[in-house]
Amino acid sequence: MFTFLSLGTTRLDTDARLGRIIAALAALTGGVLAWAATVPAASAATLLIPDPGAGGAYGPAPAATGRTVRVITSGGIPGWQITLIALAAAIAAVFLDRARAGRRSASATG
Repeated sequence: MFTFLSLGTTRLDTDARLGRIIAALAALTGGVLAWAATVPAASAATLLIPDPGAGGAYGPAPAATGRTVRVITSGGIPGWQITLIALAAAIAAVFLDRARAGRRSASATG
């Protein structure tokens, strides 16, 4: 994993450097995905409807009379679940990368 130079300093070899770059990009991607999942919920706003009886002033919407309204809900994944999935994927990627690197260095020595 390290290459020794003549001056006594150590330097990462290309595979280790590439693995660290990939791990950093995976963590950054997970963070961006988690942020993108929470932005729509955080930027939601309440829209006020003008009250026609008050001369255009803002107020509650008039109540509907004599009609039954059916409420249809749609499913989806909450933001905390998306964040948890992204975090689990990033952790799994780091563990798999370290396991692969461990096998590679053990087979090279032996």
